Amino acid sequence: MSLLEVERINSFYGDSHILFDVSLEVAEHEVVALLGRNGAGKTTTLKTLMGVVAPDSGEIRLAGRPIARRPPHEIARLGIQLVPEERRIFGTLTVEENLALAALSADQRLPLGEIYGLFPRLADRRRSSGRQLSGGEQQMLAIARALIRDARLILLDEPFEGLAPIIVQDLLRVTEQLARAGRTIIIVEQNVAAALSVAHRVYVLNKGNVAWQGSTEMLRGSPEVMKTYLGV
Repeated sequence: MSLLEVERINSFYGDSHILFDVSLEVAEHEVVALLGRNGAGKTTTLKTLMGVVAPDSGEIRLAGRPIARRPPHEIARLGIQLVPEERRIFGTLTVEENLALAALSADQRLPLGEIYGLFPRLADRRRSSGRQLSGGEQQMLAIARALIRDARLILLDEPFEGLAPIIVQDLLRVTEQLARAGRTIIIVEQNVAAALSVAHRVYVLNKGNVAWQGSTEMLRGSPEVMKTYLGV
């Protein structure tokens, strides 16, 4: 069963047409990578799913329920959580306060113990303010905020960007754990190898269009697609 169905969405920034008839599906418990060069429309796709950008046309359904053009807070209550590239944690609040604030309006929430089991480093830093955290720790906290709300669909925007390889490995481990636990995830990532190591299927965007789609194995076996659209 498809948890998310996107049909021919067109999104704009002002007069600039960014997404052109983008369609995709994500099954429950599936990890889907959204790949493409810079400016391909990947982040705009996530923002459109989250309601930050309202599509000019097209339909988006979550578990069969239309959500296109709803405000972000309603979409969040229905079960989608966006982890933005900028992380946007509260620098003056502690790790635990950031998590408590995220859980405040959640209909269901995961226990803190479960969150700290996934992110032991956050447990060690629970009393530290957001601004005292390293970039990797801030990214862990940003993902933890989405998880504590027990999201049905997690949107990860460039989660490994600018992080040291050892931190990327930690975050990949967590992403793999979430996938094994049946979490549904869409990941946007420039690190193609990292994205493919956790994704079941892939959509490749080029200039706001879906240029290719298929399984991870199919993409690995398509060097021409990798070279043309991903520069790999």
